[in-house]
Amino acid sequence: MITEADISFNLIQTERPNHARELVKGINVAEWDGIVAVSGDGLLYEVLNGLMERPDWEQAIKMPVGILPSGSGNALAGAINCNAGLEQVLGLELLLNCALLLCHAAVTPLDLVAVTTASGARCFSCLSVAWGFISDVDIESEKYRHMGAARFTLGTLVRLASMHTYRGRLSYLPAADATAHRPISRSITVAPNGRLPLQRLPLHRALSDMGLCEERHAFWGAEPAPVPCPSPGSPPPSSASILPPPSFSFEPGPGELPAGGAGKARVGGPPDELLVPLGQPVPGSWVTVEDDFVLVLAIYQSHLGADLFAAPFARFDDGLIHLCFIKAGISRAALVRLFLAMEKGSHFEQECPHLVHVPVRAFRLEPLTRKGILTVDGERVEYGPIQGQVHRGLARLITGVDRLKIATG
Repeated sequence: MITEADISFNLIQTERPNHARELVKGINVAEWDGIVAVSGDGLLYEVLNGLMERPDWEQAIKMPVGILPSGSGNALAGAINCNAGLEQVLGLELLLNCALLLCHAAVTPLDLVAVTTASGARCFSCLSVAWGFISDVDIESEKYRHMGAARFTLGTLVRLASMHTYRGRLSYLPAADATAHRPISRSITVAPNGRLPLQRLPLHRALSDMGLCEERHAFWGAEPAPVPCPSPGSPPPSSASILPPPSFSFEPGPGELPAGGAGKARVGGPPDELLVPLGQPVPGSWVTVEDDFVLVLAIYQSHLGADLFAAPFARFDDGLIHLCFIKAGISRAALVRLFLAMEKGSHFEQECPHLVHVPVRAFRLEPLTRKGILTVDGERVEYGPIQGQVHRGLARLITGVDRLKIATG
């Protein structure tokens, strides 16, 4: 399909964690039209943060990125599929839909959320920050990865059997001009044969999976571009570091990495003007909730997984963080009903008194429970206070659908 669309590409297989991050930091962005990750959501997280760690991040982050889903969750692919008005599908059908949309080549602005953790590490997220039930299932189900998407079903059942609650303090800056549970209907014009019209835009050299590599340089007879590596004396990120409360231990657990990834490289990006350092109280205009939570989810895309329509009101560039949390007191049966309804995006219609949704511009989460799991885009990060602010339309996502052609109502 990609060959028939006259798209040439260079395929690179990553060999280790953060390999993609290293590669995109060394490419010449002027030579390429886009980067496509053939993976789950984790590889695209590496790509975006690699682009933001470049000295020319303002130009680099405008390079269109896309995804061909081949992971377990495939949340971003599910959101792209939904945005095109296509039926919710999984597996090979989702891959084929995303390949067709990739060939269509239209690009949409993509919000990124700058996330700062307790150590001062800063990263950029395109999907979500999770704490509690969802992050527990995500990380604890890694042992079932061989099962594919079914790992999450099994992980959910295991976690339901020993459902935990977590004490925490959640603060946020409400988005005054946004409405909770805002329904959005999407439509797309199709060709007479029922297919998407193929618009041959000049995406003639898309890069599948990663950036330039030694193989490409060898092919063209050039020397490989140097890959910048952070030195031990590199200056810390701009966000202020704090000393964590003495009741916490922020040493990484098994498989746990700081948000900034290996080496805590300096991350560029616009300033977080809505945030104050984690060691300082939140501004008076913020709302603070201290309670026992089953889960807290800050999500910015419509899907939490390819078959989990978690935020049906979310759009790629709405400039919002959709803060969803479930308070303690919900029964196991009610929680199961919510997740079953989430497959169709009807969970907010359940009118569950324990489920809260608030559109926000920024948030801070301070766990008051000693142990727990925090994830950013499904990747485990250090446990402790964490905060984030949305930056509207910072990146570019290949969606195959020009957002100006989408009818909303």
